[in-house]
Amino acid sequence: MNEPLDLKDVTISSDPSLLDTAAILRFLHDSYWANKRSRSKILDSLKGSVCFGAYYNGRQIGFARVVTDGATVYWLCDVYVDPAYRAQGVGKKLIATITGHPDYRNLFGILATRDAHGLYEQFGFVRDHGKTLTRTPDFLRK
Repeated sequence: MNEPLDLKDVTISSDPSLLDTAAILRFLHDSYWANKRSRSKILDSLKGSVCFGAYYNGRQIGFARVVTDGATVYWLCDVYVDPAYRAQGVGKKLIATITGHPDYRNLFGILATRDAHGLYEQFGFVRDHGKTLTRTPDFLRK
């Protein structure tokens, strides 16, 4: 059962000093897409990204990373909401903040998901019907 919250009490911030690294490591370890990443690889990815956290009652309950060239494109990745707070609008608030951010709203946005298309489509993301190619890292192809 989800812990009820008032969405107006959820803060979204890209302030790196607020990030709870232990929570982020737990989130990504529990995800289907990042559970094979090493701790050091996750920590390095945080350094090379703009990280957004969702906070409630002093606790980090959500996370997303943005990787960008700052001029033409951004990649939205590692979006995660603590299971205790899902289905209450936290993910929507997180994505709305990122897609509405002045640094990103006029850039081409890219993301990959196998199960949350409906969430992202609400914010203008469109399925590309097979136009995107990806390369799996060597450590995952073994």
